[in-house]
Amino acid sequence: MDFAPAETLFDEITTFLLSQPTPEHIIAFRPSEQLNQRLHDLLDKNKQQALSSDERAELERFLQVDHLFMLLKVKARLLLSIGRYPC
Repeated sequence: MDFAPAETLFDEITTFLLSQPTPEHIIAFRPSEQLNQRLHDLLDKNKQQALSSDERAELERFLQVDHLFMLLKVKARLLLSIGRYPC
C-alpha cells in the first residue's frame, strides 16, 4: 500500500473545514477511502508490531485527527440537541 503523506490527511481535513460544514455535515464526515485504507494498513501493521518509526508517527497523526473529529462530532450533536448553532 502506498504511503499517505501527512499533507494528504491535513489537506483533506482543512478542505472539509473550509467548506463551512454544518453540524450535520460534521457528524456525517468520513475520511476518503484512500485515507481509510491507509489507516487500516497502519493498524494492522501495529498489531503485528511491524511499524517503522515513520509509520508510527503517521499513525499518531491519524489518531490525533480522529480524536479531534470525535470532539467536533460530540459538540455538533450537542449543539443540534439544544437547537443552538451558527447559521
